[in-house]
Amino acid sequence: MLRPGVRAVRKADLFASLVVFLVALPLCVGIAVASGVPAELGLVTGIVGGLVAGVLPGSSLQVSGPAAGLTVLVLEAVGAYGLQVLGVVVLAAGLVQVGLGALGLGRWFRAVSVAVVQGMLAGIGLVLVTGQVYALGDAAAPPGGLGKLSGLVSLPGRVDPVALSVGGATMVVLLLWGRWRRGARLVPAPLVAVVPAAAVTWVFDLEVRRVRVQGLWDAVRVPGPADFGRLTEVGVLGTVVAFALIASAESLFSAAAVDRLHDGRRTDYDRELMSQGTGNAVCGALGALPMTAVIVRSAANVQAGARTKASRVLHGVWLLLFTAVVPGVLGLIPVAALAALLVHAGCKLVPVREVLKLWRGHRGEVLVLGVTAVAIVVGNLFEGVLVGLALAVAKTAWEISHVHVETEDLGDAGIVVRVVGHATFLRLPKLLDALDALPADREVRLELGGLRHVDHACAAALEGWAAARERRTERAGGLQGEVASSSSTS
Repeated sequence: MLRPGVRAVRKADLFASLVVFLVALPLCVGIAVASGVPAELGLVTGIVGGLVAGVLPGSSLQVSGPAAGLTVLVLEAVGAYGLQVLGVVVLAAGLVQVGLGALGLGRWFRAVSVAVVQGMLAGIGLVLVTGQVYALGDAAAPPGGLGKLSGLVSLPGRVDPVALSVGGATMVVLLLWGRWRRGARLVPAPLVAVVPAAAVTWVFDLEVRRVRVQGLWDAVRVPGPADFGRLTEVGVLGTVVAFALIASAESLFSAAAVDRLHDGRRTDYDRELMSQGTGNAVCGALGALPMTAVIVRSAANVQAGARTKASRVLHGVWLLLFTAVVPGVLGLIPVAALAALLVHAGCKLVPVREVLKLWRGHRGEVLVLGVTAVAIVVGNLFEGVLVGLALAVAKTAWEISHVHVETEDLGDAGIVVRVVGHATFLRLPKLLDALDALPADREVRLELGGLRHVDHACAAALEGWAAARERRTERAGGLQGEVASSSSTS
């Protein structure tokens, strides 16, 4: 017979698993549709997130599954290489994650600039919103971030009013139900919004686009030898690296956030990274979407009272049962309702409050965040993150490369010049300007003992300046000697 404490824990985990299942179900389907893949593949990833990643060590309370943060990257990959390559890309990315975790590199993902991560999320959110606004009205979205933005001008004339009504009503329910905290804890807002939309669409037989249903086994596709051969392509390898790094960063940042929500055991970042990689390897072997730890589902799990990893495992069981028993229900869901769900999720990815806080104290970080987001919207996710990282590194290098030139006038003994700080090429113009401004007719002694770091560019420039100064002094001394000799002769 179970002790009362154990019985209470199991009851709490069972309730939490049902809450997470209800949150995850519409999100898994919506993210799959937005990624341009069959809806069932989103559910497969959710199932693997529960049954595989859920039982492995790492973070005990965070929940894994398909994430809105990877929607843009998946859509780009499927568009460029085809759905048949998605599985091998996700599988390879998972193996990269396992390797990173085994090497003990999980904790280093926390060293990534927060501004870059927030800029990445903001860029993803903007791309997701601009893409799903078209789906709200059953209109075709133009390709590319700039194309979607420019197409918004002509969008009002192309939307289906019926689909727009369904999507708009779904959005209103999401916003209103989410404000009622007690109700949202009992029944998640995504479910409350999507189920009535599907029911109304079915009852009144509305002419709107609905989710296409293939069946679970028809949607799953195991990668073949020809698919693995695509890994020799530079573009495919770049996509693998992007999947691995971005999924890892999102999962570990989510783990840090979840740790702040409870007082239980802290996350082992290396083990969590290996767990996420194993889950992604399984998802790839099934041809499904990549997974990450998802803060929305994880927060719902903690707030519902979960105590152990049993809750996240059970949520995978419920997803599996739903997919196996009533898969036809997916065909009742209007795409416009899922689009409203993703527009809402995309808006929440834009860190408006964090930007306002940064603007008051760290405006340089706001620049990094904004440039990263714009680069993602204009280009793509991988290039945008690289631009953000490069800008963050350049900003940090500029801030730490402080160099000061201190002068002391000793009268007839000349001038002592002390260079203090970090002499890098970034501060070279300032350093040379200060040295060139010294009087040409005075003896100067240059002291570099206060420098903590001198790069090659500065070392060469200082040597060149000293040599030029010495030559000028010698020429000046020679001219003075000639003048003196001429005077004595006369």
